[in-house]
Amino acid sequence: MKGRTVLRRFPAGGPRGSWPAEEFAQARRQEGLPAEVVMDLATDMFLVIVRDDEKAADATT
Repeated sequence: MKGRTVLRRFPAGGPRGSWPAEEFAQARRQEGLPAEVVMDLATDMFLVIVRDDEKAADATT
């Protein structure tokens, strides 16, 4: 499995659910980062991540 960089963490139990994470990821995508939201079940957090293989590919183009 390739690595990942966690840009930010959001609590899953928040009143708006995953919305803050999705909004943050969308803003990063508008900046050109291939950000995505994943759920970390162990910590009950939404993570906004960039996969390291995608980040490296974007840097070479």
